[in-house]
Amino acid sequence: MAVLSVDLAYRRWSDLGIVLLDRARPPQSRNQVESGPGLPLPPLFTSPEQPGSADCPIACEIIPSMPLEDDPGPVDANILAGRLNHLCAVRGIRVILLDGPQAWKSCSNGLEHARVSERQLNTAAKTGLPGMVKPLTYRPFAEFCLDVYDALCRRGWRRLETRDQPGSPQERVLVESYPHAAWKSLGLKPLPSKRRAKVSDLAEAYGALRSLIPITTDRPPNHDQLQAIVGGLPGLALEERNTAAARIVGNPPRREDGHWREGFIVLPVPPPRPLNLGWLNSMRWLD
Repeated sequence: MAVLSVDLAYRRWSDLGIVLLDRARPPQSRNQVESGPGLPLPPLFTSPEQPGSADCPIACEIIPSMPLEDDPGPVDANILAGRLNHLCAVRGIRVILLDGPQAWKSCSNGLEHARVSERQLNTAAKTGLPGMVKPLTYRPFAEFCLDVYDALCRRGWRRLETRDQPGSPQERVLVESYPHAAWKSLGLKPLPSKRRAKVSDLAEAYGALRSLIPITTDRPPNHDQLQAIVGGLPGLALEERNTAAARIVGNPPRREDGHWREGFIVLPVPPPRPLNLGWLNSMRWLD
């Protein structure tokens, strides 16, 4: 089963990073990628005969940013939610990962300015009580993200409620991601901010990720798309019921005084390395 990962943005449609990750059915739209701006790395898809499993490459299909005609932005949360919902219905997707806060801080979580998940991950921005954020410039984005979650919930989705895996195929689950922490969780250097990142930074990060996990793309990902890829990895673990491949941080979401509070952030876990037994061979002289 595929999952959809979105690196949210609200100022311009072109800033959205939308990627479909699928381990079992890699897209067959193209076999090579021409060199150009971004990351000139060709995809390395497996053959259609190979079965989908945890050992197969993760095929990432980059989805256009879904702008309205002649509408560069700002992004309308309800329209975006409608388009994401339609895409998931067409593709049979039941897990969406969103890089943005899903709720406000609970009054009783013991923290002054942050949700439990944000404190545990030491996020750069904090979501406090309704309408309160740190830094103040974060508020428009935080409110936009909450609007996207709510708009999707009106269409039948729900926030991830427990640390258990999603249940029946009829359940459609929203999962909060955090790419910066996802890189660190994998033991990799986080991607620099979009404003500071160079093409060489993208190539280095993409190469490091592919050296750890067999990832393929149908085109070179830009900054937003690469963030969506790394943030979306634990979604596959949820779909595959692979509890060892996802780390769930924070407290479950709940309604409090008319607002959604808290919520989990889900991170990828690096794949297990094969055991190196070379040291045993070096000691055979003792036999």
